[in-house]
Amino acid sequence: MEVAMGKKRRNLSAQLKSRVALEAVREARTVNEIASQFDVHPNQVREWKKQLLANSPSLFEDRRHGKSDTGEELANRLYEEIGRLKVELDWLQRKVCL
Repeated sequence: MEVAMGKKRRNLSAQLKSRVALEAVREARTVNEIASQFDVHPNQVREWKKQLLANSPSLFEDRRHGKSDTGEELANRLYEEIGRLKVELDWLQRKVCL
């Protein structure tokens, strides 16, 4: 089995990615200059900028109304409630019959 002799993947922190993306959004310098400064590929800078712009509206969502459940989360909550109510009903029926 041959081992690829390329660059080793780096795990970059979320803080570094956000700094790079913010620099790209500011557009004070070119993508190539930013990529060179942070030692990342220019395509990666563009991708992080795109992700930042796409996800930034969620930072300002109104959280007072709570998160809306997905269908699966809602179903799980409802099944749990049904289980609790069934146990309570069985217990009450046994108490009435005694």
